[in-house]
Amino acid sequence: MPHDAPALDLPALLPSAWAAVLRPHLDPDRTAELGRFVAAEYAAHTVYPPVEDLLSAYRLCAPQDCRVLILGQDPYHRAGQAHGLSFSVRDGVRIPPSLRNVFKELAEDVGVPAPRSGDLTGWAAQGVLLLNAVLTVREGNANSHAGKGWEAFTDATIKALDARDTRVVFLLWGGYARKKRDLITNPAHVVLEAGHPSPLNPRGFLGSRPFSAANKALADAGLPTVDWDLSVG
Repeated sequence: MPHDAPALDLPALLPSAWAAVLRPHLDPDRTAELGRFVAAEYAAHTVYPPVEDLLSAYRLCAPQDCRVLILGQDPYHRAGQAHGLSFSVRDGVRIPPSLRNVFKELAEDVGVPAPRSGDLTGWAAQGVLLLNAVLTVREGNANSHAGKGWEAFTDATIKALDARDTRVVFLLWGGYARKKRDLITNPAHVVLEAGHPSPLNPRGFLGSRPFSAANKALADAGLPTVDWDLSVG
């Protein structure tokens, strides 16, 4: 597909508060090239998440409200799964194996029963930014949009949150996410690392107690904790 599809102006698609805090950390030319690439991919291929869900993480969690960031790698690549929030799937969609392990750890860590739904929107509404490092993927082709420019866009998000003086707890799960720890330099913040929750990684996530540790870090800073229970309602 030639790069003649109408480019997506990604900063313009962001909520204004996010656009303002990301702008100092984004290279305009690289961001424009990313917008051209993403538009061409959507025009020529089946790409997830649907374009209307592309920036859902930003829409559901304003920068001033963000208390926790959970960083994934790239979206689910099968039909009906990805909807713009890391690890999350819509209600009614079969819960993927990695998310099942997240829910298993949730139950063991803070006693929250495993939710029937894999929709994590309830966390986003409480200031949990559910961000993937790469925000799009071709159907059936994991990591197919890695190295195309999304990393700079999402690194800018981490840098913008790092620039805040109000504590943010960064949950970095797996080797890919843990590479981002060097972007977090402000001592106001807390970084909690663990292995990836994938069943292919049998150790390093289960038993890491990220949910209670995140809430302790928030409480220590005098901030409200997160109610991790998604089963209400």
